[in-house]
Amino acid sequence: MFTGIVQSTGTVKAIKTGNKFKHFFIEVRLELIDGLTIGASVANNGVCLTAVAFYPTSDEKAIIEFDVIDETLRLTNLDDLSLGSDVNIERSMKAGDEIGGHMVSGHVHDCATLVKRLDSVDNCQLDFSINGQWKKYLFSKGFIAINGASLTLGEVTQSDKGCQFSLHLIPETLQRTNLGSIQVGERVNIEIDQQTMTIVDSIERIMAEKLN
Repeated sequence: MFTGIVQSTGTVKAIKTGNKFKHFFIEVRLELIDGLTIGASVANNGVCLTAVAFYPTSDEKAIIEFDVIDETLRLTNLDDLSLGSDVNIERSMKAGDEIGGHMVSGHVHDCATLVKRLDSVDNCQLDFSINGQWKKYLFSKGFIAINGASLTLGEVTQSDKGCQFSLHLIPETLQRTNLGSIQVGERVNIEIDQQTMTIVDSIERIMAEKLN
């Protein structure tokens, strides 16, 4: 489990491509491998991945290696990564950790595409388009994880072109995550708040049973 509070961005330093498989070498700050073990979970753009190797490369930097199989590549934006790409990194939470965001599982539901970006002096508005099937779980002021970052939804709209939602980001979020450099047309990983999904699905089931 994760908190949705991105600890740092990492950089893709190398990619080995196999048959429906990719092996990523992600450069991170040295302190992010402190206490790390082989097999530990690390969120990359909100995707829970297993650390298969790690080692320092300098007094300030380290590499963590991850294997990503075809199903994960198909469902997430990890297949879009190239050399030099920035990746949001969060180590798995420990018992007693402060949950500054919301509970995030690291299991991505879908990808959304940035369709509009409005930058101002003190904030940034990002508008995303997503498959309309998720509209029933998206509520203004509700939780959502974008590339692993716990964020609050702004306006949510539905049209014949699908579902769109807005995010309003403060400078700290733009600086700490890779959302600061995202451009129109790029995809982000989406994890819907599990509590919201459970409540909506339960209400739908109860209403259906009453009608039958």
